Amino acid sequence: MTAPSTSAHRDAAPRRVLALPRYDRLGASSRLRFFDPLSHLAAAGLDVAMAPFFDDAYLQRLYSGRPMNGWALAGRYRQRLGALAGHRGAGLLWIEKEALPWLPAGLERRLFRGRPYVLDFDDAWHLRYAGHPRAPVRRLLGTKLERLVAASALTVVANEALADWAERAGARALLRLPTPVDLARYQAASTPERRGAGFRVGWIGTPSSARYLRALAEPLAALAAGGPLTLVTIGTSPVGLPGVPEEFIPWSEAGEPAALAGIDVGVMPLPHTPFAQGKSGFKLLQYMAAGKAVVASPVGENRRIVTDGVTGLWADDPAQWVQTLGALRDDADLRRRLAMAGRELVARDYDLAILGPRLAAALAGAARA
Repeated sequence: MTAPSTSAHRDAAPRRVLALPRYDRLGASSRLRFFDPLSHLAAAGLDVAMAPFFDDAYLQRLYSGRPMNGWALAGRYRQRLGALAGHRGAGLLWIEKEALPWLPAGLERRLFRGRPYVLDFDDAWHLRYAGHPRAPVRRLLGTKLERLVAASALTVVANEALADWAERAGARALLRLPTPVDLARYQAASTPERRGAGFRVGWIGTPSSARYLRALAEPLAALAAGGPLTLVTIGTSPVGLPGVPEEFIPWSEAGEPAALAGIDVGVMPLPHTPFAQGKSGFKLLQYMAAGKAVVASPVGENRRIVTDGVTGLWADDPAQWVQTLGALRDDADLRRRLAMAGRELVARDYDLAILGPRLAAALAGAARA
C-alpha cells in the first residue's frame, strides 16, 4: 500500500489544511511531526491552520502531577469543536491520532462533514483503548482508531509496527514517515575527550517513559561502583535510581542540543511489550544527531535504527547493559566510530530536510484526492 501520487503540479491558490495536533509545541510528538515541518508544507502550497487540542499549560500541569479539572477539559472539547466548525474552508483535516479523545469514531466522522482527513500515529495509541481495563471503554472505543484509519484519505505512521497495524485496519493509503530530526539544530561532538569528568550516560524523555530507566538501576549502580559515572537525565524531573549519581537538566527546546552535547553515551531501554514495540526510537536519533554513541534494547524500531556494532550497541538484560556501557566507557575510539556512523544514518534517512518535503508531498496529494 502506498501514499497518494506526489506529482509536482500545484494549484494556483494554496490548499487550505486544518491541522489538529494533540498538543502545542511543548508536546514532543506534535512539535516534531506537526509544527517543525510547517515550512516544508508552505513550500508545497499548503496553507495550514494549527488548532492543538491541549495547550502547553496542560502539559505543564500534567508533568507536575496536577491533573486538569473537568471544566478546563470541557473547554478543550469546545475549542476543538469550534476549530472544526470555524475552518470550513479547509479542504483537508490533518489529525494527530484522533480529533476528539474518548468519543466514538462515528461521532468524529460526522463532525468532519465529509471532508477528507489524514491521520498521524507515532506510537501504538490504539492499545490505550483496546487494552483499557474497563470493559465499557473497550466495547465503545476498542476499535475506534481502526475505524478512523479505514475511512482516512491517508494514514501516516512512524514505524513498521504501526504500518502493519494500519494495513490490518484497512488503510486505503499509507505513508511510513519516521519522526524527523532537524539535524541543523545539532552539532556533532567536536571537543576533545573530557578528562577527569567521569563517564556521562544520557537519557532524554518525559515522565511517561522515565519508568523504562528502572531497568538500568542495577547496571548503572554496578558501573558507578567501579568508577566515576553520572546519569544525565534531560526532562521534567529527576529519575532517582538507587545508587546512581544523577545530574538533572530541565528540558527546553532551545537548550536540548547543548544538554545532549554534554553526555558521552545515550541510552534507550525498553521492555518487550506490545506498546513498546510501537515506539519509534526518537531518543536514539536525538543522541545520534548530537554525535553520541547509543545503547538500546533490541525492541521494535530500535532494531531498525541500531545495527549492533555499527550504528550503536544492543543490550537486552542487566549483564549486557553492564558489558556494553563498560565497553563504551573504556574505549573512546569505539564511541567515536559508533557516533560517526549514527550521525551519518540520521543525515541520510531521518533529517527534517529530507522527510519534511516527503510529508508535504503526501499531504498535497491527499488534498487533491
